[in-house]
Amino acid sequence: MLADYLPILVMLLVALFVAVFVIVLSRYLGPQRPTRRKLMPYESGMEPIGPGQRRFPVKFNLVAMLFILFDIEVIFLFPYALVYKQLGVPGLAAMGVFFVVLVIGMIYEWRRGALEWE
Repeated sequence: MLADYLPILVMLLVALFVAVFVIVLSRYLGPQRPTRRKLMPYESGMEPIGPGQRRFPVKFNLVAMLFILFDIEVIFLFPYALVYKQLGVPGLAAMGVFFVVLVIGMIYEWRRGALEWE
């Protein structure tokens, strides 16, 4: 059974080897003339203002969690809506557990203030 996957493994190993080989080859054979201008971070052709590594507010993480929460909800609800009659009580129980997890996530987001518009 695993022998059927051998060509895929060989293809992945060859692709990995070629990728690493090309990167290493270009590093050693490519032109290397670093200047101050080339080593600067690119920001629309303008001189950078302030440090390049700033701390972002936690609000961005909360918005990302909200997106994932609703995205996963939609991904699982569409198939369930199509076959909910065939799943019966076990399917309903599984969806109940799923909704409990979603509600816990929503309560967490609400308590952290991610739902407030500023």
